[in-house]
Amino acid sequence: MLVNKVEICGVNTAKLPVLSNNRMRQLFIKVKQGDKKAREELVHGNLRLVLSVIQRFNNRGEDVDDLFQIGCIGLMKAIDNFDLNQNVRFSTYAVPMIIGEIRRYLRDNNHIRVSRSLRDIAYKALQVRDSLVSRYSREPTIKEIASELNVPQEEVVFALDAIQDPISLFEPVYHDSGDPIYVMDQISDEKNDDATWLDGISIREAMERLSPREKLILSKRFYEGKTQMEVAEEIGISQAQVSRLEKAALNHIKKHM
Repeated sequence: MLVNKVEICGVNTAKLPVLSNNRMRQLFIKVKQGDKKAREELVHGNLRLVLSVIQRFNNRGEDVDDLFQIGCIGLMKAIDNFDLNQNVRFSTYAVPMIIGEIRRYLRDNNHIRVSRSLRDIAYKALQVRDSLVSRYSREPTIKEIASELNVPQEEVVFALDAIQDPISLFEPVYHDSGDPIYVMDQISDEKNDDATWLDGISIREAMERLSPREKLILSKRFYEGKTQMEVAEEIGISQAQVSRLEKAALNHIKKHM
């Protein structure tokens, strides 16, 4: 994704205008009166907001022109719904709306398909969550959200998990002295921890104490996945002998470990 390219969707981003607060206010008053040219000037004068937002999504491999267009839809919705009487800067109001529009686009076009019913539950849960935060001035529990929606808690959890955007293991979390720390650096590998590594060494040392026949039987049984009958036929002894030798070898390994 080339977020630094000069022209996006035919717009020369290097020459985007910056509107003063007074001019913004004048234009918003005209927009409320139905002035389409004022709305167009407001959109063009705030495209830098869209540019700044789409750079947050530059690691997803999405086409920058597509994201820019979707971001512009969010910007226009923000312009149409902005209330001058509220004591808030337009950029503070618009940026979350632009981000929300882009996230909806990414979810709806995600290769991992989520059922419509599950998405509906998730979006309703998010709305209820915002309502409960306003009501109680704290983060609501899943139980409280589920109770408001009258659905099982499990469905709320599944729905919210389903709409989470997947991230790359190579997405940087933060930079430490100039060296990026990636998501994969924060994930533990339980298959390769110190305890597993030491167990592997202990098993190899214990195997060295076994007789050649015991090593052969364990190798065929647990590395090649053969049955005792198959092993017996290959090395020319009875299944009962294979069973006794296998049991004795395993006991020796347990004692050593």
